[in-house]
Amino acid sequence: MVEDKKNNDIETEEVDIETTGTDEDFDTFPDEAEHVEQDIAALQQEAGENKDRLLRLAAEFENYKKRMERERDTIVKYAGENILRELLNTLDNLDRALEQGTADSQDVQKKLDGMVEGVDLTRKGLLSTLEKFEVVPLESVGQEFNPNEQEALTMEASDEVPANHVLVEFARGFRFKDRLLRPAKVVVSKGPE
Repeated sequence: MVEDKKNNDIETEEVDIETTGTDEDFDTFPDEAEHVEQDIAALQQEAGENKDRLLRLAAEFENYKKRMERERDTIVKYAGENILRELLNTLDNLDRALEQGTADSQDVQKKLDGMVEGVDLTRKGLLSTLEKFEVVPLESVGQEFNPNEQEALTMEASDEVPANHVLVEFARGFRFKDRLLRPAKVVVSKGPE
């Protein structure tokens, strides 16, 4: 009898197992499979759209790089345009100074004075233009010799200028912003003989 009861329990369990899986559950698998296929198709479409967007973005970036490089080349090519435009004024002033020297006048001294005055004004204008572009002259005469800013051409004895100081300046040195543009060419004192 105990054995019959066990068999009944087993049969009951088997029945319970069989009744849990209904035909309705199996009918939903095709619907779910269809939804999964639709989701896959939607994701593939989205991936394709993202790929297109990425390719367009990469092409736009390449075009941007090329445009920036062309603009940079143009800027470098015409970088000196502003200073050259300013220097044209200096050329005009030199032409006027030369006209003063060749003017129809009997007074030679007056012609010479006019020409010297014109050249002096042109020089001042040129220095002003250079300063506008941050090119400044270096002071050398009487200063201690600095091999970083000055080039010694020779050394001479001097009773007035101490040893290792600049005695004469042959060519003025210039600085552009924080860089040495050209060193001064100088004569350095050896001190008294």
